[in-house]
Amino acid sequence: MNDRATTPPKRVLLLGATGTIGQATARALVRHGHEVVCLVRPRPAAASDAGSERPRGLPESVTVRHGDVCDPAAVARDGFRGERFDVLVSCLASRTGAPKDAWAIDHAAHLHALAAAREAGVAHMVLLSAICVQKPLLEFQKAKLAFETALIGSGLTYSIVRPTAFFKSLSGQVERVRQGKPFLVFGDGELTACKPISDDDLAEFLAGCLGDERRHNRVLPIGGPGDAITPRQQGDRLFELVGRKPAFKHVPVRLLDGVVMGLGALGRIVPPLADKAELARIGRYYATESMLVLDPVTGRYDADATPSTGTETLYDFYARMIRGEATVDRGDHAVF
Repeated sequence: MNDRATTPPKRVLLLGATGTIGQATARALVRHGHEVVCLVRPRPAAASDAGSERPRGLPESVTVRHGDVCDPAAVARDGFRGERFDVLVSCLASRTGAPKDAWAIDHAAHLHALAAAREAGVAHMVLLSAICVQKPLLEFQKAKLAFETALIGSGLTYSIVRPTAFFKSLSGQVERVRQGKPFLVFGDGELTACKPISDDDLAEFLAGCLGDERRHNRVLPIGGPGDAITPRQQGDRLFELVGRKPAFKHVPVRLLDGVVMGLGALGRIVPPLADKAELARIGRYYATESMLVLDPVTGRYDADATPSTGTETLYDFYARMIRGEATVDRGDHAVF
């Protein structure tokens, strides 16, 4: 079905609009004809357009409001402002995945927004979650899953979108390879696989949830186009694109295990190291777990059961980066 042609314009409050996926989602919602209001934190002038507090990367047609998503009063007062909205869309996520940050943003801030949304007459929430919550071993996964459960039980129509790996998470080694360095892999480079998805393709899927009733009251895993790919395959293609013979450096998983154990023990003595231990556990998780649909019966990841959408592949993106046509600010999504 053609969502843009058949979906009446809706009034949308968007959270997390300053991130790259949030910016792409704002653009997609505008393309679909919706009225978009973005609730963002006040930003320094250097991060804004023309010295104002308007974040860069957002369409001119969206309304920007400033408020603290961690303050339930601010969400209602500064975001919804007593007005009626049809849909709440959230691309909001904790920056690091550290426990305190995760429970404050991925869980509590979303609960505040959900309560305010119900008061504002919102009937539908579209939530950007993550496919890794299928196997919740980390605090940020538990926090996300706890809010998913709250949303499902809220009585609102929901669309919970669980994407696989993002391009920005898998682009950290492009410059390494261009500089003549080896491509780093854990183990043999075949331990995991994913179906990477671009910001724009994911944003189009999120915006499409507003009008496609087949995506209502569902948990929706989604990946990008093409077959699932392993880190080894990513490296092989990257070397091909830069015209170099493949050269890999293999990092043993037991090295990560040692880091996790060491920081975990120190974290019990020196509290600030506890967060570093959690970050090490996050790194190990992504080094050993595939970002694909998990079969609950077999406990195995299933590439064929992982839906695909969009048009741009990770290799297309690599090529654009090498040509200087694309850049990425990975921030806390860096793997290497």
